[in-house]
Amino acid sequence: MSVGFLTIAQNGDVDYLRLAYAQAMSIKLTMPNIEYAVLVDDKTEPSITDQHRRVFDHVIKIEEDHAKDDEWKLANEWQVYNLTPFTETIKVESDILFTREIDHWLPTFRLRDVVLSLGCKDYRGRMGESRRYRKLFDDNELPDVYNGLMYFRRSETAWNFFNIAKKLYANWPMLRDEILINCRYEEASTDVIYALATKIIGDEKCTLPGCDFINFTHMKNDMNKWPEGSGWNDLVVTELDLPMIRVNNVNQYHPLHYQVKSFVTDDLIREYEQCLQI
Repeated sequence: MSVGFLTIAQNGDVDYLRLAYAQAMSIKLTMPNIEYAVLVDDKTEPSITDQHRRVFDHVIKIEEDHAKDDEWKLANEWQVYNLTPFTETIKVESDILFTREIDHWLPTFRLRDVVLSLGCKDYRGRMGESRRYRKLFDDNELPDVYNGLMYFRRSETAWNFFNIAKKLYANWPMLRDEILINCRYEEASTDVIYALATKIIGDEKCTLPGCDFINFTHMKNDMNKWPEGSGWNDLVVTELDLPMIRVNNVNQYHPLHYQVKSFVTDDLIREYEQCLQI
């Protein structure tokens, strides 16, 4: 049985491969015995260097690219089940960094075949209270799941979950216009698709409500009661003591969903490389 982390890096306006590289180094620094895989498309694959391959254990090409013409490349998310090289997969968005090991979560993950994060935390480690970004969920009574960090293993439940997600992506215009209430999303977001899939399969099969530690720190401004208009990293003091990251002198113990892509600077990457001696 193999366990590993997996992300998708499809470059467009954002260099997601760069983010995945930083993420892989954060995982190697905190959990050196767990492998890391990245899914890439035709456009991104030529950008992979020998330096990347020093930290990527698996580079897997997305042969059937459903997001080729999309600006917001989410339509391949359901393919992670078919493309993962692992028996058990912790799937993460590429703009998340790890400041400590979370492999001790595995026994809890294994209580379900699919586990989605429920809610998220603010930078102080408290459960986020803002509903600004979740109005569609509230209007449609969807489970408050986040795909930013999730677990699945080879199983009938997981196969069904991702096949339902595939169909939901394909039928998004109908869902948007005829089924969902007050939907303002032109394109399908993965959080909404996975919330719908969870509701279809059953919350009890895809979430662990009693385990409120299975989530991440979300750095969106409103989640942390910071004013909108500027990136959070321009509003607070951030300190690096890798693998630890401090925000306003608060250690970030949960996976850090920094969201503002410019947070990954050349200096941050160099610090990770120096820590890993690569």
